[in-house]
Order: sequence, then structure tokens, then C-alpha cells
Amino acid sequence: MKKRALGKGGLEVSAIGLGCMGMSTNYGPAPDKSEMIALLRRAVELGENFFDTAEVYGPFVNEELVGEGLRHQSGNA
Repeated sequence: MKKRALGKGGLEVSAIGLGCMGMSTNYGPAPDKSEMIALLRRAVELGENFFDTAEVYGPFVNEELVGEGLRHQSGNA
């Protein structure tokens, strides 16, 4: 996965971000939670580290889903 520098602090993010809005709302019924968690974890395996979420997709439902999907991935606590 190609990476890009974000700012001047040495942070690098994947060149392509994963939009997470449709994982919990806005495109009809929410998809199966376990499938979305598997998708997030697979994205991390492929080198993704730039996830787009917002409070408006819930509120907080989308962030909690992304947090659960990323928990214990790539050294996260």
C-alpha cells in the first residue's frame, strides 16, 4: 500500500482511505456488523491505516464499529 506523509511530524497514512459511512448508515439497512469488522481487519492486513468516519453517521455508532474493528490490530491496545 502506498503511503503519504501527513504534516511534518512523520505520520504516514495510506494513499487511499477507507470510507466507513456505509458500514453503519446512509445506504439502507446497516450491513452485518461481523462482516464490517472482518472488512476493517482485512483492510489493515492489506496496509490500510486511513479510515474516514464521522459523528454524523450515528452518532458514535460508526466510530464504535471502526474502533471495534481496529482493536488489537497492528499493535493497538
